[in-house]
Amino acid sequence: MDSIYFLQVALAVLLLTIIAHLLSIRFRMPILIFLLIEGIIAGPEVLNILDPSILGEGLTAIVALCVSVIVFDGGLHIDLRSIRSIQKSVLRLVIFGVIVTFILATTASYYIAGLPLSIAALFGALVTATGPTVITPLVRNVNVPHKVSKILELEGVLNDAASVILAALIFELIVSPLSGLELVGFFIQRVGMGLIFGMASGFLLRNILGKMLLTEQTVRFITFTMVIATFVIAESLANESGILAVAIFGIMVGSSNVPYKSALKEFKADLVLMMLSLIFLLLAALLQFDYIIQIGLVGVAVVMVLIFVARPISVFLSTHDTSFNRNEKLFISFVGPRGVVPASIATYFAVKLNSMGMVGGDALVGLIFITIIITVLMTGSLANRIAKFLGVIPMEILLLGGGEVGKILAERFEKRGENVVVVDPSEENCQKLMKSNIRVVHGDAEDINVLKEAGIDHAKYVVATTDKDNTNLLICQIAKTKFNFDKDQIVARVNNIENLHAFWDLEIRAMSPAMTTALVLDNMVGRPHMFSMCEVGEGADIIEAHVSNPKVVGKAISELKLPENSLLLMVRRGNESFIANGSVVLEYDDIITVIGEDDSAQKVADLFER
Repeated sequence: MDSIYFLQVALAVLLLTIIAHLLSIRFRMPILIFLLIEGIIAGPEVLNILDPSILGEGLTAIVALCVSVIVFDGGLHIDLRSIRSIQKSVLRLVIFGVIVTFILATTASYYIAGLPLSIAALFGALVTATGPTVITPLVRNVNVPHKVSKILELEGVLNDAASVILAALIFELIVSPLSGLELVGFFIQRVGMGLIFGMASGFLLRNILGKMLLTEQTVRFITFTMVIATFVIAESLANESGILAVAIFGIMVGSSNVPYKSALKEFKADLVLMMLSLIFLLLAALLQFDYIIQIGLVGVAVVMVLIFVARPISVFLSTHDTSFNRNEKLFISFVGPRGVVPASIATYFAVKLNSMGMVGGDALVGLIFITIIITVLMTGSLANRIAKFLGVIPMEILLLGGGEVGKILAERFEKRGENVVVVDPSEENCQKLMKSNIRVVHGDAEDINVLKEAGIDHAKYVVATTDKDNTNLLICQIAKTKFNFDKDQIVARVNNIENLHAFWDLEIRAMSPAMTTALVLDNMVGRPHMFSMCEVGEGADIIEAHVSNPKVVGKAISELKLPENSLLLMVRRGNESFIANGSVVLEYDDIITVIGEDDSAQKVADLFER
């Protein structure tokens, strides 16, 4: 082999990654779609620029290295402390999702595609993985509720490992049948090694970072070395346990308050993009059209069963009796792309099967690649549209100050389905917020880097609620001047009434809790019923909604059957606002304000916006 070939491959990957990245920005679609297309075009079947088969066994090592880092990065972005409410759903999704997908995928590939039962079972095991290599960058490009994105990311990290172990078990049954006890031992050994080495690496890295004074560069180097070491040692002692080990390793680091975590995430982001590009391009280049032709339309039918039958059954079964609403469940059902792990392991198994003179390896690879191509293209190109259609794209709200006011406000935002992130310098406040399943960033809100880490670039509103007026004013000015927020996107709390005009002069919407309290108390004295809505309690909601449902347009308010415990307060039409009395006839695009107990206000809003 020409030694310059490796440099040519590296250069081709870099150029194709740049092109894919530019196309991704231009068309606002996930980069994986363009990497997949580029890999096929650059492969031997079209332009023959990339021929991964020349790498031989080196290809397996490259894929293993890349997958280990990508899976670790997926775990690093998961903080179990802030997603306690979905942990049960994730566990059920991993368990039921793997079982349901395995059974239905095996059945479909056996009866529809006509694969031998052993190969069908191997296919079923491989496609149980949704894969963080695809889902993680996908959900970061689609603005969905935090709990939705995190259940998808955590599922991808964990069921990738489950898929690898299950597929290895099926493969062992094919090539060297195991007895009942051997099966149990095989499974326990793989899972046990993965858990042990993942947890051990997590504890070790946390101790190193917590007790030693290191530079960010040294921390990155140590972490990268430990990721590779964890994968290699786990794989050496128990084949196919390495992915689980690095997944657990990443989750442990992501769920702890280790120093340098933000630096690690920033470094990993660039590294993961490079490795993701490398393996997607190389594996896509491996695709042979003969495999696809051999499977034909029956392969597409099998994939349709996976997308529209197996995935929805798994999701709805796993999320039954949870806080996810129907549309969120439908979105999670739609997002189930298969990625690098099935492709790489299927290729490895196919080579082994062919070398042993067993049939079915080529058909397995063909069906896996059809699955990857269809699921990645469908999910990547339609996820944002599906999210908008289902109405699961909330507002991004950055709340600065996690004290009592900030905590109550964050809980209310979360309750109404918005994505909220709180920034606070107090570790005690952060701990309280995390116990309420609120996302937090521990740091100084006056630091631009902290604001960027909290997601100010993507936020729709900035709310400053600290108990220091100077801090609130500075934060609002930073949001306006550095991040181009307009006056309607910034809200501030003013602790000292004398400072109100300083905010108003800068066109910052601000309110004083002291003044507001005084006004309410003033009106409650001698007018005991005027502010009875304040006594509705914590379950009260005041919601605005646009009138867009044809069934209510043209009707008077008195004709509508509104839920109990709800009341229309005001109707805004253009620049006019008026009291919502029964004779008001609603017009399209009116904005109504409703108050209600429990979920009655939301029910009214849903009635007007359908």
